[in-house]
Amino acid sequence: MSDHSITARPHAERLLEAVIFASRDPVPLRTLATLLPDATDLDTVLAAIRARHAGGGFELCDIGAGVMFRSAPDLAPDLRRVVEVPRRLPRAAMETLAVIAFHQPITRAEIEDLRGVSLSQNTLDALLEADLVAPAGYKEAPGRPALWATTPHFLIQFGLKSLRDLPRRTDLLVEPTAPVTEPMPPDP
Repeated sequence: MSDHSITARPHAERLLEAVIFASRDPVPLRTLATLLPDATDLDTVLAAIRARHAGGGFELCDIGAGVMFRSAPDLAPDLRRVVEVPRRLPRAAMETLAVIAFHQPITRAEIEDLRGVSLSQNTLDALLEADLVAPAGYKEAPGRPALWATTPHFLIQFGLKSLRDLPRRTDLLVEPTAPVTEPMPPDP
């Protein structure tokens, strides 16, 4: 690559690309906007960065109120051979996380009621340690029970721009299959 091709790309595009690349977490759009000269449109610069990396090994993704680079999803099987995959959460923790994500903010008793089983402290600790849930205040009810909600890291972990990107609960339900019927034997 010649020196001319480096300078041919606008400074704003190169700067935002570097900031996003260097950040471990999604970079808020407000932060990126402060780095641009007054007459520069943030959406235009981000579109140029997206176009530049389209079809490459990584892409620019909207996560929460910001953006970050993520590896291309189609490369995941190959990456798993060399990149350490975070430990999977136990089934109880994933069920609890799903209940919290779809019903937040929610109390422990409400989680237990929806799941039909008691919520162990180990399950809650696993979600807290993974930074997927956090206390979100207290419910105005007798005893003022703690409310639980997902964290910004939850969005990052699952590649979501916002909670509105969660699938609808109805889309997650498995439709029952029609019972298999044997043909009736012919009358003798």
